[in-house]
Amino acid sequence: MIRLHLHLLSDSTGETLENIAKASLVQFDGVETIKHFWPMVRSEGHLDRILTEIAQKPGLVLFTIVNVEVRRKLESRCHALGLPAVAALDPVIDALSRMLGQEAKARPGRQHILDEAYFRRVEAIGYTIAHDDGIGGEDWEEADIILLGVSRSSKTPTSIYLANRGYKVANVPLVMEAPPPQSLYQLRHPVVVGLTASPERLVQVRRNRLLALNQSPETPYVDQNVVSAEIAFARRIFSDRGWPVIDVTRRSIEETAAAVINLYNARNPSEAES
Repeated sequence: MIRLHLHLLSDSTGETLENIAKASLVQFDGVETIKHFWPMVRSEGHLDRILTEIAQKPGLVLFTIVNVEVRRKLESRCHALGLPAVAALDPVIDALSRMLGQEAKARPGRQHILDEAYFRRVEAIGYTIAHDDGIGGEDWEEADIILLGVSRSSKTPTSIYLANRGYKVANVPLVMEAPPPQSLYQLRHPVVVGLTASPERLVQVRRNRLLALNQSPETPYVDQNVVSAEIAFARRIFSDRGWPVIDVTRRSIEETAAAVINLYNARNPSEAES
């Protein structure tokens, strides 16, 4: 199994890049892809923070960024790190420019119509990024969806995927030594969904995570008995509250998100996507 960190940087919502990456990755077998979504990258200051993450988790960088200075800095830093940085739409735009005899209009996110749905996605992405990993509990009531689960149960990537579909999502880690705040149990507006996985799968994912960070893979964090206890702890919380549970063991992020959306639509039929 080959592990690949895939960094997707966009000056818009990132939907285009996600579709390109998904269509390309199905051509390869035996690849475990860890996707890092970086939407709304429109300033060098924002890019600097992302580049720190890229340096720590090197891999393939795909981007759709039209700002010349931001692009130049991204390409320069990736070159210095020895990482490929691919402007995903450039070949298509160049070909169209030659065929049409026109220069492309370099406007961030021009492919998205600035309608209500677009602004809803932008707002959802901002909310979701600000409420990752248990942050911002004081306004969880504003979320459309709350995802709960133990460490490495796909909470963050599923949240980002849902945000790109226009849902405000907060995700909350469940830790036996530090139970979630009581405010979580008093929420009324959000649809709360538990994510779980088999102990074997979680141990494998956690080991890979530790190896990627050059940390010892022999800790209680990857002890199967400890992991099984964590999962049982989370399932008791889900059961006690009557919250729906999705097993992500054999699901892709897209499949998990689709299941979450179905639960959301069942609770809010008037808002169901067409």
